[in-house]
Amino acid sequence: MPPTTRGGNKRKRVKTEEVVSGAKAKLKTKTKASAANGSAHFEDDDDDNFGDDVAMDTDASADDFNAKITANTNAGLGITSEAASWQRTIETSIHSIVSIRFSQVAAFDTEFADTSEASGFVVDAKRGLILTNRHVACAGPFVGEAVFHDHEEVQVFPVYRDPIHDFGILRFDPSKIKYMPVTEIELAPHLAKVGLDIRVVGNDAGEKLSILAGQISRLDRNAPDYGELTYNDFNTFYLQAASSTSGGSSGSPVLELGGRAVALQAGGHMRAATDFFFPLDRVKRCLEMIQADMPVTRGSIMTQFLFRPFDECRRLGLEEETEARIRSDNPAEIGMLVCETVVPKGPAAGLLEEGDVLVTVDGITVTKFVPLESKLDESVGKEIVLEIERGGEPMKFTITVLDLHSITPDRYVDVGGAKVNNLSYQLARQFCVPVEGVYVSEPSGMLKFDNATDRGWIVASVDAKPTPNLEEFIKAVKTVPDRSRVPITYYSIADVHTVNIVIVSMERHWSSFRLAVRNDSTGFWDFTDLGDPIPPQPIMPSTATFAELDSSLGLAKNLFKCMVKVSTYMPLRLDGYPKSRKQGAGVIVDAKRGIIVVGRNIVPFCMGDINITFADTIIIPGRVLFLHPTHNITFISYDPALIADTPVEAATASDVELVQGHKVSFVALNHNFRPVCVETTVTDITSVMIPQNSTPRFRAINFDAITLDTPLAQQCSSGILSDANGQIQGLWLSFLGERNSNGGDVEYHMGVSFRIVTPILKSLQETAANNFMPAPVVRGLTAELTPVQMAQARHMGVTDEWIRKVEEANPHRRQLFIVRRLEAEGKTSKYLKELDLILSIEGKTITRISEADVGVWPETVEVVVLRGKKEMTVHVPTELLDGEGTSKVVVWAGAVFQEPHRAVLHQSNTLPSRVYVSGRSKGSPSYMYGLGQTQWVTHVNSTKTTTLDAFLKAVSKLPDNEYVRIKTISFDNVPCVLTIKNNLHYFPTYELVKDATNESCGWTQRAVKKSD
Repeated sequence: MPPTTRGGNKRKRVKTEEVVSGAKAKLKTKTKASAANGSAHFEDDDDDNFGDDVAMDTDASADDFNAKITANTNAGLGITSEAASWQRTIETSIHSIVSIRFSQVAAFDTEFADTSEASGFVVDAKRGLILTNRHVACAGPFVGEAVFHDHEEVQVFPVYRDPIHDFGILRFDPSKIKYMPVTEIELAPHLAKVGLDIRVVGNDAGEKLSILAGQISRLDRNAPDYGELTYNDFNTFYLQAASSTSGGSSGSPVLELGGRAVALQAGGHMRAATDFFFPLDRVKRCLEMIQADMPVTRGSIMTQFLFRPFDECRRLGLEEETEARIRSDNPAEIGMLVCETVVPKGPAAGLLEEGDVLVTVDGITVTKFVPLESKLDESVGKEIVLEIERGGEPMKFTITVLDLHSITPDRYVDVGGAKVNNLSYQLARQFCVPVEGVYVSEPSGMLKFDNATDRGWIVASVDAKPTPNLEEFIKAVKTVPDRSRVPITYYSIADVHTVNIVIVSMERHWSSFRLAVRNDSTGFWDFTDLGDPIPPQPIMPSTATFAELDSSLGLAKNLFKCMVKVSTYMPLRLDGYPKSRKQGAGVIVDAKRGIIVVGRNIVPFCMGDINITFADTIIIPGRVLFLHPTHNITFISYDPALIADTPVEAATASDVELVQGHKVSFVALNHNFRPVCVETTVTDITSVMIPQNSTPRFRAINFDAITLDTPLAQQCSSGILSDANGQIQGLWLSFLGERNSNGGDVEYHMGVSFRIVTPILKSLQETAANNFMPAPVVRGLTAELTPVQMAQARHMGVTDEWIRKVEEANPHRRQLFIVRRLEAEGKTSKYLKELDLILSIEGKTITRISEADVGVWPETVEVVVLRGKKEMTVHVPTELLDGEGTSKVVVWAGAVFQEPHRAVLHQSNTLPSRVYVSGRSKGSPSYMYGLGQTQWVTHVNSTKTTTLDAFLKAVSKLPDNEYVRIKTISFDNVPCVLTIKNNLHYFPTYELVKDATNESCGWTQRAVKKSD
């Protein structure tokens, strides 16, 4: 079956069968839809005009359109009476068709948070009702606007989204449309016939009106299949036609010549011109009930039926007499409804079976979906009698009809950075499982299970308490103290036979614990706080012993006693860091004072939770002491009293500096955190430069990398390099690099000399008695240096005298260093220039990168450089560099703002503002209106906001649900003005400030602006 897709906001189904005609690409007649990574792509002509009879700009008036037609006539094209009728129909209809820009602001049920665009059309101008697709109206929290033909914009709210069918109804205030009459399109499902000429009319982003012609070719296609773990329609026919619709057309009306809608555009094949339209029979009923202020009743026996032709039904055991009777009653009939899935524990479970052929409902022959659904919808809570044939044997069952809305979730819980809701009938039907359990709609934060790379997880219990539904889940979470480590059992909806268990740390101090409930009267989801957490329980001191290692490892086996496992959870993604969790090995460098050194790729900044595991048994919290500004190391601390008499040891530094060819012991923890040890050789020690990432994030600079002659080293992200006496000569670390073309983050495994640890460790030891205050600082030049070989240096203008000085200063490696990058607006950048060749600092010829490293420097240093083949002496002020990292964050409109971190300063030559966009949430206003990462904000409305405090002051005064002008400058120094609509209900404004007095997490959160 050819791949197909659906559009609107969900366009990520590479492996699906069908595709929704969705959101963002223009609808044009001479396009061919294809798909890559779930998005629609087009091979367009160079000219955007694809025929004046089928496409027109939304800016064009009716007179302009008539002028085009007249021009075509004068050109000899001719206009038939039918074409003229279509022209009048389109002229009338376009005033009812809208472009919908929308966001699902939170993950819910089958869909993640996302933003997109689609179409819709007015079906009740007086009440302000717009018909569109369910996947546009969203099952979860919705925010959106409708743009009419004359570019007037109104806010829209969902008043109904069908539990299973792909249609939804939005509401707007008709009085807000002031410059054009609002008209409606009549629904006429009875006019849909095979061979009917149709036009699919839709908007793309409110800018282009596209009109695609076609003919209905089928009325009885089974609902398209969009793949697993996503929304799928069922128990309905779809209409089929060849009209080549594409992204942006979801929700477009399918019009007949008289201007009435016969169907709703929904989906289409990815590799063909075939499109699928949703029939309007049940839509018309729903609309009439809403217009009458009646609840829309929907019934279900939790069984999926498919339409099968008579030849298949006969193979399933349909009796010849039954077929003959049905054909006699309706000679045009070609098939019957067959049970495809009977959901366990549903009303029909134990009665109906897959393969049953449906014959009658309450004594009336039913071979189509509409009469079946009509009977179910009018029989909620009542019993119906189904007659079926199973393998040639007639059977009769009495089944109670269930309220379909009761098995469709309308609420979710925010907890620990994740979102969960009751398992829906939509998903239960896909996998033939009971409609019970708590489904993890957003597997992140506390519920980002170690092996849960995909969706589809159902939580079975929390701390040994079963969680069959959301209410029991809430009760279970409420009983667990904050930071407690508890077991959670879970399983995949696709594999109910395998139950997994994971130990999670209850997270109630960074994120909210609240219930969101859909409110169709307001169009919002109402939030209820579920109470304060139980305070963390005191950690009692514990003692553990280390596993015995084989004596053949020699002194190296004792080094495992100075190694710990460090796990970090980061509630916000700051400083461009791409992950929310990371773990690796750390090395105890002072057991008495509780000081550990760990890779900065493991602990990238100071916001988050750090857990340290000793002897693979004891887990206690840690905190950040110092983030090295240039090297890939972080110092963290723990309370030594909490590990009691556990025989940990502190690593001792070797006096012997590693050089190429030295024998070393490589002691590390592998990917399973099992100890490994091997004797190996240092193959090289050389200065390296970690590649930059397009989104700046911390890179280690100005260091010599150590490589080893063992493939085991590339399998271990953290470890120790020691000499024969068990003393440390180097650290083995993972370095975060660039993002590759596949979307993965490259990590480099390399060693560094242990000497970079010693100066900071000494400073921390001196201040340990005073709670490590004042924090250490280093001084140096804020420049990134890269090596230059002497052959190149000579051609750059280095004299023979300097070459001799280099040879004398370093007999092992002949090299100098060139200034590759300077920190924006740093003191160093005012005196040194990029591509300066450093000859000496303070009279010392610089041939080793360690000689230019940050450390203990005077306030001003004398630097001899070669600039443009001219030697000159420059007196350069050094700069104090702290290890605090980011200490203040502002969250507004779903975006994270912070001071530019050091990686930004290194990759940018200018600094337009101190307000830097570090990240944004999908579905948020910032995501919806284009405020992206790596932008600087300079103004809010007309207020200059070049500092974080000024920005916070400005956004705290902004009213809710109104547009604000944000002036930004991109990382490439391109200015731009964006308009963003504030949404405080779902995305309140708040700030996070580092606060050492906050014992809970070391940060204080202050809400600045909430919705009224």
